[in-house]
Amino acid sequence: MLTSEEKSYLLGTIRDIPDFPKPGIVFKDITTLLNDRKAFTLLMDHLQERYRPMELDFIAGIESRGFIFGAALATRLGIGFVPLRKRGKLPYTTVSEKYALEYGIDEIEIHIDAFRNQKGARVVLIDDLIATGGTAKAASRLIKRVGADLVEASFIIHLAFLGGREQVEEETNFYAVLEIE
Repeated sequence: MLTSEEKSYLLGTIRDIPDFPKPGIVFKDITTLLNDRKAFTLLMDHLQERYRPMELDFIAGIESRGFIFGAALATRLGIGFVPLRKRGKLPYTTVSEKYALEYGIDEIEIHIDAFRNQKGARVVLIDDLIATGGTAKAASRLIKRVGADLVEASFIIHLAFLGGREQVEEETNFYAVLEIE
């Protein structure tokens, strides 16, 4: 469990970029957390402590920043990592799920054998940030569609004012390291 001081430290390493990728958006840049050795180690130690007792088989990460945290965590836990990618980026047979964006529709995919055909594989989904929850909800559905047991969806940052938690909780358990109201 992180203390309030540790959470404050982590939040302090995340840079705000105003008007990116478009006017009115404040982008949460995690590259400054990643290049702070103390912050990244603190975060990964926390995630490892949280997930080690759950006897997981895989960590699944959402493109692209979820790959960073997911691959690092999978390595620490000694388990496999599975990427969920935007449509057309995976080379083998895939299953896909569409989801709504504020400006249209997008699609995410997973390999049909992503969990090595291990039915009931215990999986945690991870991404850097959850906003409205569309991508995470679609990713959660995909993990279940290929036969895995989605234990939890985990996020480094939760923008609570955008309602993403409710979307994810329709599919699985929810956890966020840092909350921004």
